[in-house]
Amino acid sequence: MTKKVWQRDEVESPCINICVVHPESRLCTGCLRSIDEIGRWSAMSGEERRAIMEELPQRATAHAKRRGGRAAKLARRRD
Repeated sequence: MTKKVWQRDEVESPCINICVVHPESRLCTGCLRSIDEIGRWSAMSGEERRAIMEELPQRATAHAKRRGGRAAKLARRRD
């Protein structure tokens, strides 16, 4: 039996076990994937996974902006 059977050439998941979906961006605040991407991850091809992994650094800016705290929340309620 060869050890090659146990070797896999798959893109690892970016999950860091902080699974909270941002209410506005709809991305996980931990791994920056969408709910759809998280759900389909195990069925995706390596190429699809690599494409998503390449996009993740740009998605980080979606959470970098402050939303304005309590004052902004109250203003959104008035709209």
